[in-house]
Amino acid sequence: MNHQRLKSSIEIAQESRINPIRYISSMLGIDNFVELYGDYMAKISLDLLKKTSKKNNAKIILVTAITPTRVGEGKTVTAIGLSQALWKIGKKNIVCLRQPSLGPTFGIKGGGAGGSRSQLQPMQEINLHFTGDFHAITSANNLLAAILDNHVFHGNELKIDLNKVSWRRSLDMDDRALRRVIIGTDSTKREESFQITAASEVMAVLCMAQNFDDLKGRLARLVVAYTNDGRPITASDLMAHGAMALLLKDAIKPNLVQTLENTPALVHGGPFGNVAHGAPTVISIKMASKLTDYVIVETGFGSDLGAEKFLHIVCPETGIIPSVAIIVVSIRALKMHGGMLKEDLTRENVETVEKGIVNLEKHIQNMEQFGIPVVVALNKMPADTRAEVKVVEEFCKKRKTQFAESDVFEQGGKGGVELARTVISTIGKEEHFTPLYKRNEGIKLKVHKIAKSVYGAGEVVYTEVAENAIERIESLGFGGLPVCFAKTQFSLSDDPKKVGRPEGFTLTVTNATVSAGAGFTVVYAGEIMTMLGLPKSPAAEKMDIDAEGRIYGLF
Repeated sequence: MNHQRLKSSIEIAQESRINPIRYISSMLGIDNFVELYGDYMAKISLDLLKKTSKKNNAKIILVTAITPTRVGEGKTVTAIGLSQALWKIGKKNIVCLRQPSLGPTFGIKGGGAGGSRSQLQPMQEINLHFTGDFHAITSANNLLAAILDNHVFHGNELKIDLNKVSWRRSLDMDDRALRRVIIGTDSTKREESFQITAASEVMAVLCMAQNFDDLKGRLARLVVAYTNDGRPITASDLMAHGAMALLLKDAIKPNLVQTLENTPALVHGGPFGNVAHGAPTVISIKMASKLTDYVIVETGFGSDLGAEKFLHIVCPETGIIPSVAIIVVSIRALKMHGGMLKEDLTRENVETVEKGIVNLEKHIQNMEQFGIPVVVALNKMPADTRAEVKVVEEFCKKRKTQFAESDVFEQGGKGGVELARTVISTIGKEEHFTPLYKRNEGIKLKVHKIAKSVYGAGEVVYTEVAENAIERIESLGFGGLPVCFAKTQFSLSDDPKKVGRPEGFTLTVTNATVSAGAGFTVVYAGEIMTMLGLPKSPAAEKMDIDAEGRIYGLF
């Protein structure tokens, strides 16, 4: 394979100095709590949460974005670059991120550990097998599936209805051939489907757990099937949760790595941003809160998905409340929301920026509804013109929203100093966090409030399947759980083709399921794939490694 000798993110990383992870743990004063995974990665013992006297009083900086486009907005790069910039101005902080999934890494996206001058190290390992957490989650998920089918094979004393088995096997890879498979033999034969590991409820359980006992309790509550008369069967009914917890004994410990500028980062967990809540583990956030003054938390997709779920699912249960929300935006994304084609994005077009800025406006309003101060971070790109940038700057100035340009991709922390100072000055201004719904409200009322207030829908309708599913969930006592919407990330609506700011549309709820272990009800709007497929030319085709161990094409 021939390789162009362009300076990639990997080459920038190889030219930079990566410090032994002991250097990073010493910065944080936690040498006694780290378990080394080679020279540059470590896990942090959960004993830190018990033995560190500092309260969890760090300021939480939530990083979200406008509605994603196919060209990317730079949310992860911005979170990492901001962390580096805060250290530059003397603000001790940790950035908490999700671990990339192998599916998107080898599929469309490529690596997910930042890029250029704002990336994590060791980037190759983080994007690949890392410390084995995803493999442990996959194994725990599939152990439960195996125990369930084994129970049925050996007599089915719990009277499980094979037509009502909801638990699926997982694999951390995009493989559309596994969307529909036939398993079992003779009387146990049935159709099943795999899901990517990031979509497994075990992943969501790990990310919501606050300690090991909580993890075991959540695993025990996993609903895997139903009996003929509709009674839910759980992992504890199958006596599987203890062995599952055993497989997760190390995966529950946060992973300590570093940025390109040798500042600390915790990379832990990786739930999908649509079928799950799209945030790093609660344990990693709470651990970071004990060690620093500021914690940067990146959530999945735009504010209508990752941020909304963080605020409704994570915050009320854990007491983790953001002090500020950063909304990442790029000129090229605004152009796409204004109707511009991907191949034309490098041409200056002020008019399409003005047209697409309505999408940014909605995401700002979304965060303001929760009572959280907002900073708009413009992720600079080489093709941006001053006239285009001025549109965003003037828009924010007119509505009195804090704004800062960010050039952390090209310049690292130095390029994010303006953003860092703006964020610090915004923290503490009018913090009145208020969820949009109460937990004891019915599922439909919660759905209505999210659809109307966050998405901008005019009406919500339900299919017969959805009506029956919601009725069953509430009859089983799960109606008080928060709602986790599963919808497209490419639109505020449930139609990925509706870019910009669609308003007054009809949102169709197609189904609902309960994730009792994770602690939320998943409500589906449209068809959501939980096992992705590779594109015609997957990113894997451009990846290689030579005899000297140099990696190509991973980012």
